[in-house]
Amino acid sequence: MKKFNRRDFLKAASATAAASVVAGCAQKNHTLPELPPAHGQSVMGLVVPKMPIVRVGFIGVGQRGYGHVKRMSHIEGTKIVAICDTHDVVLERSSHYLEEKGLEKPSLYTGTEHAYQQMLEREDIDIVIISTPWAWHAPMAIDTMNSGKHAFVEVPLALTVEEMWQIVDTAERTQKNCMMMENVNYGRDELMVLNMVRQGLFGELLHAEAAYIHELRWQMKEIDHKTGSWRTAWHAKRDGNLYPTHGLGPVSQYMNINRGDRFDYLTSMSSPALGRRAYAQREFSADHRRNQLEYIAGDMNTTMIKTVKGRSIMVQHDTTTPRPYSRHNLIQGTNGVFAGFPNRIALEKNGTKSYHEWDHEMGSWYEQYDHPLWLKMGEEAQRNGGHGGMDFLMFWRMIYCLRNGEPLDQDVYDGAAWSVISPLSAKSVADRSNAVDVPDFTRGAWKTAKPLGIVNI
Repeated sequence: MKKFNRRDFLKAASATAAASVVAGCAQKNHTLPELPPAHGQSVMGLVVPKMPIVRVGFIGVGQRGYGHVKRMSHIEGTKIVAICDTHDVVLERSSHYLEEKGLEKPSLYTGTEHAYQQMLEREDIDIVIISTPWAWHAPMAIDTMNSGKHAFVEVPLALTVEEMWQIVDTAERTQKNCMMMENVNYGRDELMVLNMVRQGLFGELLHAEAAYIHELRWQMKEIDHKTGSWRTAWHAKRDGNLYPTHGLGPVSQYMNINRGDRFDYLTSMSSPALGRRAYAQREFSADHRRNQLEYIAGDMNTTMIKTVKGRSIMVQHDTTTPRPYSRHNLIQGTNGVFAGFPNRIALEKNGTKSYHEWDHEMGSWYEQYDHPLWLKMGEEAQRNGGHGGMDFLMFWRMIYCLRNGEPLDQDVYDGAAWSVISPLSAKSVADRSNAVDVPDFTRGAWKTAKPLGIVNI
């Protein structure tokens, strides 16, 4: 062993202390990377001219898109003009459904993956509903806005930070809406909690929890068509939160994210990736393509987000392990908490008998705090279906805003902020869960933007 030298030791200790001070100062004075230059004006609160009739085109009418066609056909003030899909079977199914309802047959586009661009050349379409595999969301949304139409995109909005910025830049340059269709924001419970938050029931907000816990291994058996045919591969491409928005969207609206607060940074970690491999080995032959993939996405991913105001948000993703469905939907304030799955509430003042015990009886809470939008349209939404009515209500609200010249409830900045958690979580996981900054897609507009209000229609 090298002989101990006290002088060398003290030198090393001094150097370490100095480095610590410098590092501490650097962390204290930390600034976000410089924002890319804007290519247009902000679309925060964008209002477009009223549309007496909203003329609609669809790209993608497989599982999700077909349901959207059905629900849109029930909304007054809409006309389905054209539909595009590469799979003739689902294309004809949507067309036949509309014809059987006595509606005009839409123009159909197919043949190649870029057939949608021909549809976008039409001048008689106002909005385009995009329900395609994730990799197509960004290019199709950008092409749609560049063609002079408003884009409505299934979740997630895009897959990379670069794509998010491209979509934001295009929306600002073209002054077109690009809304990610986060349907869960229109669920009865989520709307009720938003109403509770706006009335100050929980006090000052501190913390939220959100999740997408939904066992979907069975989708691995969808080989050539349907969601599992393309979604399964993402478990071999990205180790992070693959699908953050269903839980994150509602709690972000509770917390006024991008409207008074915003995501600052996140840290993320994943469990081992064991479930998909085990399922493939059990359900498929050894030489099957499902057994040729190397599944890297941890079965459970947990991401912690810090907001500029200091609030915390836990977001989880697990579509692999055998457990009941949950989105968590928890919001904690200085006066108490609401938590979903199952719904329960505990308040210190003005509500429950004791904040040490959950109140599971929600009837009185619905009577007092049901959102006006649900009170007006909830029964019709449930009749027309789609995850308990939330899908129909989302479409109804979109059309209402467009026909009445009102800003949409979700804008391009929301879609980018909620979706970017996926690539950023993967970056953190790959870097020993170190913190990753979340871009400010609003370029500072969040500081003065008005919170989403409780509509009375």
